[in-house]
Amino acid sequence: MSSNGLTRGSSEPFGFLSHVRSRSTHHGLHPVGNGMNEDNSAENESSQPKPLTATARRCLGVLVEKAKTTPDGYPLSLAGLITGCNQKSNRSPQMQVDESDALLALDELRDAGAAREIQGSGRVTKYRHAAYEWLGVDSPGAAIVTELMLRGPQTAGELRTRASRMHKFPDLDSLKTELDSLMEKGLVESLTPPGRGQTFAHCLYTPQERLYLVDKIKKQDASSAASSPAGSGSAAPAKAANDDRIDKIQDRLDSVTAKLEALEKRLEFLES
Repeated sequence: MSSNGLTRGSSEPFGFLSHVRSRSTHHGLHPVGNGMNEDNSAENESSQPKPLTATARRCLGVLVEKAKTTPDGYPLSLAGLITGCNQKSNRSPQMQVDESDALLALDELRDAGAAREIQGSGRVTKYRHAAYEWLGVDSPGAAIVTELMLRGPQTAGELRTRASRMHKFPDLDSLKTELDSLMEKGLVESLTPPGRGQTFAHCLYTPQERLYLVDKIKKQDASSAASSPAGSGSAAPAKAANDDRIDKIQDRLDSVTAKLEALEKRLEFLES
């Protein structure tokens, strides 16, 4: 651990959790006002996915993302998974995941039932997600939770722009409908009050991480309110649009890389 309390696996506090194969109980992550009562809360909590460490969340997010955006290169090899975890675009926080980090995270995901190991061509071990079954979601829900795992808390507008590369949301209302469904399932919660700039997060954080995030967002909101003049909110849509362009470039690059790898394997087969 470095002097500033951060670890190799993450650039955020609590990055040390990425190296702990936590099986802790999921506490306090239900969305506010979800209508749960004491009679069914225990049953719902026991059926919900448990929190994952930071590296396990990153690995699961990458597996779902690549399955949707670059299917030619999916399932992923260990090397491909590590590359996806450490890529610069569409990731927050930036991470430096190495082989041992990834293997520990994959063990955690397999134990949870969220990922599987399979035998690929040429006896190369590959990995695929089981997010639909583990989370109990379909394609739009998986896209939203994945985007939240890869990029952290976001507004509905940001989610619609960014998650649409994995599942097309025709308008903001369609995304909000899916968000409502995910909140009812206890998979997503709102970290800020309803209204402009309302921020959503997945519910796979550990309790300590969640407390840190809530405090961080409160400080950011207070700072923005104090420093931003009225009518200066136009920068947010521009940033989201720019992020979307970068994401599309990254997706195309991943697709080209996957096709090149397939061609190299075919060439090796023909030459053997």
